Amino acid sequence: MALVRLEITTRKPFAEGQAFGAAGGYEQIDGLARFAVDPSHPDNTVIADMALAQRNADGLVEFSADFRIIKPVDNDHGNGRLLLDVVNRGKELALKNLNSAPDGPPDADPHPGNGFLMRHGYSLVWCGWQHDVPDAPGLFQCDVPNAMNPDGSPVSGKIVVSFQPLTHVDTQFLSDRDHKPYPTNHLESWDSVLTVQEHEDAPETVIPRDKWAFARLDGGRRIPDAARVTMDGGFEAGKVYRVVYETSHAPVVGLGLLATRDIVAWLRHGKTDSEGTANPLAGALGRAYAYGRSQSGRFLRQMLHLGLNRDEEGRIVFEGMLPNVAGGKMGEFNVRFGQPSSLSNRSVNNLPPFLDLEPGGEEGVLAEVTRRGVAPKVIYTNTSSEYWGGHGALAHVTADGKADATLPENVRSWLFCGTQHGPANLPISDTNPDSGARGTQALNYVDYRPVMRASLVHLDNWVTHNELPPENGYPTYAGNTIVDAGELADRFRALPGVEFPEHHKIMRRLDFGPDRAVPTVIPPEVGDAYPSLVSAVDADGNEVGGIRLPAIAVPLATYTGWNVRHADIGGPGQVLSPGGTVVGGAIPFPVSRADRMASGDPRASIEECYGSRDEYLARVRESAETLVEQGYLLTEDVDVVVGQGAEVYDAIVGVREAVAADD
Repeated sequence: MALVRLEITTRKPFAEGQAFGAAGGYEQIDGLARFAVDPSHPDNTVIADMALAQRNADGLVEFSADFRIIKPVDNDHGNGRLLLDVVNRGKELALKNLNSAPDGPPDADPHPGNGFLMRHGYSLVWCGWQHDVPDAPGLFQCDVPNAMNPDGSPVSGKIVVSFQPLTHVDTQFLSDRDHKPYPTNHLESWDSVLTVQEHEDAPETVIPRDKWAFARLDGGRRIPDAARVTMDGGFEAGKVYRVVYETSHAPVVGLGLLATRDIVAWLRHGKTDSEGTANPLAGALGRAYAYGRSQSGRFLRQMLHLGLNRDEEGRIVFEGMLPNVAGGKMGEFNVRFGQPSSLSNRSVNNLPPFLDLEPGGEEGVLAEVTRRGVAPKVIYTNTSSEYWGGHGALAHVTADGKADATLPENVRSWLFCGTQHGPANLPISDTNPDSGARGTQALNYVDYRPVMRASLVHLDNWVTHNELPPENGYPTYAGNTIVDAGELADRFRALPGVEFPEHHKIMRRLDFGPDRAVPTVIPPEVGDAYPSLVSAVDADGNEVGGIRLPAIAVPLATYTGWNVRHADIGGPGQVLSPGGTVVGGAIPFPVSRADRMASGDPRASIEECYGSRDEYLARVRESAETLVEQGYLLTEDVDVVVGQGAEVYDAIVGVREAVAADD
């Protein structure tokens, strides 16, 4: 098998030996997985530059990845299910997003949160796949070889790096989020180009070459640096910059896809590795599912598009997948000079296909796995932010954006109305404390994780018992719930103090040349825009085209999947999207009728809607119980949702009462 060595470095009790119901105690196993794949195997030749990857004496391509397994101490107490949590920029996700575990530094011991996955008996695995993850404790990395020309020289070519500062900066690292960069070949190359735009869809202005350099500043002096750029006067907050230059560093990025495939295949079917190390899960697994959020959800779509849901023995790898907030995109996960973390609007991650199956079924994200007979059950879960990011609706409308498309029978897709890309919570603030990104309105604080737990239960029942999940829930033409984003401008501008985006996130047709895996047109030729479609809203401005959580069905605010950049971080009028990820907003209702009259707010006040805190919470419980009946929420999470409602009520009304007391 392709996994040849499982080097276990630590094995210890998980969560200090805590017992999780019938599953009992869990253990945590960490180490390094080593792989060797046949580059001529038909399923491996889809990896970009596989033919140019360095090989060992046996003609195999070697690479390695950090891994972690968390499993029942007694495998017989598990549920026979493996959940692969596709790491996001080297970080695990499932414990936070399915177990509602608190945030913590990557090098801290994983927190079990509410223990949901463990109580249900899942075994979990994490495996590094991204080649450029920084060298930092606790991050899962993947070490891959470089592509080399037949004469032994390094593969060279053009690359584009984009960035949009939140503050004025003098020097910019040539990577997204401080990942490992692609260094320039030529510090003094006059063929390199730096451009600037007022926003990412505005005309580009070329900055004279003598005004910038591949360098960093040290005491006001430019020090040559192949991994950084600096410019006279520095880079302005909110403006979009693009650097086009040549590099000779070409890691075989797509091998991370094979690491993901092959570690799961070995855990499902392997007994020992090449040196006799026993498979910790040998004989314990009957099914395998994959969960991925954001970048790693798009990674799963890429894996499916390439047909990589079968191992080298022809066996299915994942019976089910749960891509969360992936929208209609894939990513730079199998491309020469790929930047997997980049969300630039000029990236190959904006290329079609967007639909799972195009009309006729010959093309689409799922076309290849369908042809190979290894298409999994898939439940997509998205938020409003993916729609306001310009790509969410592309996964279920026709290419011209004028009609609904039909989803395959093995797919469900749900929009969680009025939510933002990342699961949110209190306190109410207009600023992200981690990134410093600030909006003109409060950041969205709706927590959609309870419905994610129900999604996994449905996926398992669908795979195991063929029990159909609840119906699709997203904006449609048939339901009269889908609109062009610009049509909502007047509705939101009628709310006191609310700015509506002047510059939306737009997806455009891009031409990188005939081979998306090895682009030859860099930067790409830019064509017409795809339609930007979002959910229609009700009288309060809350979305109607999808699954309405109690926070939306029984609202205390208008919740959006978009926000607008605050003047303090530059880029006025632009959608707030630090790093390319759209951030949502919350516009609380006036607390009292007097507040409403004073501000001219067209929405009813909290006291007019509910009368009292008890009445509000009773309606939240009723809404939650309705979602349980419909299948979108688990009974065990009703009290969780009601508790969240109480916290938000106290936060909004309490803030108002505190202000009144101060007055």
